[in-house]
Amino acid sequence: MTQNKIKPLLMGGAILSAILLGACNFKTGKTEQEKDTVKQPNILWIVADDLGADLGCYGTPAVKTPNLNKLAGQGALFSNCFTVTAVCSPSRSALMTGMYPVSIDCHQHRTHKDAKKSLPEGIEPITEYFEKAGYFTSNGQFPNKDRAGKTDYNFVADSIFDGTDWSQRKPGQAFFSQIQVHSPHRPFIGDKENPVNPDSVLLPECYPDHPIARKDWALYLENVQVVDQMVGKILDRLKAEGLDENTIVFFFGDQGRPHVRAKQFLYDGGIHTPFIMRWPGTIEAGTVVNDMISNIDIPATSLQIAGIDLPKHIQGKVFLGDNAEKREVVFSMRDRRDETVDRIRSVRSNNFKYIRNFYPERAYTQFNTYKKTSYPTLTLMQVLHKQGKLTPEQAQFMAPQKPVEELYDVVNDPYELHNLANIKEYQNQLKKLRGELEKWLIEADKGTYPEDPTQIKFWAKNAKKAYDRKMKRLGLPENISDEAFLEWWDKDLDRQLQHSK
Repeated sequence: MTQNKIKPLLMGGAILSAILLGACNFKTGKTEQEKDTVKQPNILWIVADDLGADLGCYGTPAVKTPNLNKLAGQGALFSNCFTVTAVCSPSRSALMTGMYPVSIDCHQHRTHKDAKKSLPEGIEPITEYFEKAGYFTSNGQFPNKDRAGKTDYNFVADSIFDGTDWSQRKPGQAFFSQIQVHSPHRPFIGDKENPVNPDSVLLPECYPDHPIARKDWALYLENVQVVDQMVGKILDRLKAEGLDENTIVFFFGDQGRPHVRAKQFLYDGGIHTPFIMRWPGTIEAGTVVNDMISNIDIPATSLQIAGIDLPKHIQGKVFLGDNAEKREVVFSMRDRRDETVDRIRSVRSNNFKYIRNFYPERAYTQFNTYKKTSYPTLTLMQVLHKQGKLTPEQAQFMAPQKPVEELYDVVNDPYELHNLANIKEYQNQLKKLRGELEKWLIEADKGTYPEDPTQIKFWAKNAKKAYDRKMKRLGLPENISDEAFLEWWDKDLDRQLQHSK
């Protein structure tokens, strides 16, 4: 890998220089004289929906991502970016505020529109600060410039953007824009140009090596390739419009993979996302950054780059420039997801992860409409578990209860299959990370537990209706057995793979 470093940048006669040695540190401040002569940089976030760190440039075999590989080669690849949660609405709430969802009552997924609240007093979406600094703000969905992009915030946000595309701005006005790529969120979109052979994929060890799991994973990788093609078109547009040199591109996912033991959970499959940043003239091509980054650091750093003073309430840390702060740990959280009630918290260092399960009596695989009707590997594992055909490590996720504490060596056990919480040799690590989490809970976790029962009841009723509609659309009985459902999945996956050819 390339040595981490950042090129000097000549701006208005002043050199902004730094070296990236472990931490990302370089100057972004301007003198009063420079503020009048230096054009504000455009800032573009390209946000993929449900994208794990499964790109070619992140070492994933069998996937073709030439555009993202090139983008990483032109800028910086951040190898350790983690999201504050593993589902869209609280994660996106955090991205738009620079705050933990549990600190602003945005941690449940989702909140009924009639129960949504405004953000706490004094806290504004970051677009407010960009607009006050003269930026045009937009949020669009690729490829339609006129279509608003995904928001899905858990706070009242009627209109927090100026438009849907930077083309709507005033001539010469700098922009802070988001383009939402609604992939690889399920249902997957196949890649007809480069179909992925299920026999060639490398499955995570937490899944059984079974044709159904391989087919599903192959379709996911094909959809990742489709994301790559979309990003290529966005970058081509920037260049065609002459905007590529003055636009800082951020590419990342709102959370990790849409798979079993990933989305909605705090294992790395759910919270580890790719993060690539291109800043022509400042970030040297081929930079690799191994520092810990939380996705709430992305809005904080974006504001800093724009020359905007950070509001004191922002919890994200700036990872570039004079005010850069290196993280020792990142925190993530899980609460109710649709109709499924749970509460899990985690703290991760470079080498270890500690997880606290507040409802250990609840199974990992509590029923969830979205997962049951979208994840073929879930039904596969349920069937194989009944048959005693899962490995002991895979079977842990099917247990009727969870341990109160989990501790993993994420370097030697990247799929987090071997819980070290009760191993004598790891008690120092356990105590250290437990202490970090307990401190953070006091400082940041302002949620109400248990949640208002009316919300839980509403989402349970809503989920039942959604389940009935989905099964009817699929032509399946509501009370279908796992075995029969698995047979249906096998045929459907074959259909999807054939369709993508």
